[in-house]
Amino acid sequence: MTTVTSLVDQWNIHPHHTWLRGERPEQPVVFNEQAQMWNVYGYDEVQEILTNPMTFSSDTTGLLSVEVDASLMEGNIMLTDPPGHTRLRKLVSNAFTPKVVADLEPKIVRLANELLDQVQGQDRIELVSALAYPLPIIVIAELLGVPASDRDLFRGWVEAAMENSIEMIKTERGEEEDRAYEEQMDKTNKLLDYLRGHVAERRKSPREDLLSRLVQVEAGGEGKRLSDNEIVNFAYILLVAGHITTTMLIGNTVLCLDAHPEQDALVRADRSRLPGVIEESLRFLSPFTLALRGATEEVEIAGQRISPGKMIMVWMSAANRDPRRFERPDVFDPTRAPNPHLGFGRGVHFCLGAPLARLEGRLVMDILLDRFPVLRTDPATPPSFLAADHMTGAKHLPLITTA
Repeated sequence: MTTVTSLVDQWNIHPHHTWLRGERPEQPVVFNEQAQMWNVYGYDEVQEILTNPMTFSSDTTGLLSVEVDASLMEGNIMLTDPPGHTRLRKLVSNAFTPKVVADLEPKIVRLANELLDQVQGQDRIELVSALAYPLPIIVIAELLGVPASDRDLFRGWVEAAMENSIEMIKTERGEEEDRAYEEQMDKTNKLLDYLRGHVAERRKSPREDLLSRLVQVEAGGEGKRLSDNEIVNFAYILLVAGHITTTMLIGNTVLCLDAHPEQDALVRADRSRLPGVIEESLRFLSPFTLALRGATEEVEIAGQRISPGKMIMVWMSAANRDPRRFERPDVFDPTRAPNPHLGFGRGVHFCLGAPLARLEGRLVMDILLDRFPVLRTDPATPPSFLAADHMTGAKHLPLITTA
């Protein structure tokens, strides 16, 4: 089995992610004096923070380096703590029940084959644009009830949203950073306006989709309904986060198998190994690398005292390499059992779409292995990765499909 360092060095994955190069943080909890925020790398420490929302709040807007419009907070499930988060999560949970997810399998298989039909017979494909991006966004768009045919519009807006999230957490700001944030915010607002139009339409003419259910559902007692802002921001998070995880998961799994040909051969011969490959890929190259939390009170973690009001960067991807929790953490081992990785988070904010992402990942990988006897990266045209601290995933992934 191959260590991670060769893969990371070969493809130049984000330089800040030193744990992907076999380097260990000296301590599980470290204070960054310059940024005035805490970094948490250890598995037990990360799990403690993610499972204690009262002490470690997800509402970090007041701690960011930019001022966030209050209207963007309404219905934003990722920046909401219980009990508001519990209410919002219940509203959308019926879109991701085991039955709903299982019933999507024929659609996912059909979509994957239709998309791959367009590149079948080519000796080179670009996996992200051909399959890894369009498939999950079509699925989540159809769940919401927005036209999947608008996915080219979504792509530009979603990329802007990703860039926007990067700009928001920068601690050193100048005119250039402020200008970049404003430009990305303008594009993000276009997506919000687009969704707002669909919400207004559903209020007039409900359909059989998630947007219509959000419009009609009672948000609390006395017949209170969700506001337009709550629905729009909720749909925005689902559309953006609901597909990018699967996009990165598919690309990362292909990269892991490319770097470990012995595992590629094993899973091609025995597809029952695929779930283990998917789970180890989530640990080995975690799509979302970090979460932000804010301390609501003074608390001690790993011997460090954290003051209230301090920002905490919770590095799930580093925790997934903690040797205190994972034996041989730098080895890609799909037979690892148990594999309690934090690739989908933990606690009340555990990824709502995790069952769907796992299903899409397994089905897509099975189809890819069936249709392409060879899937290997091209040294002459290396993949490029998303330029973000909080994500590990290919933006472009050219592959050779012939021996």
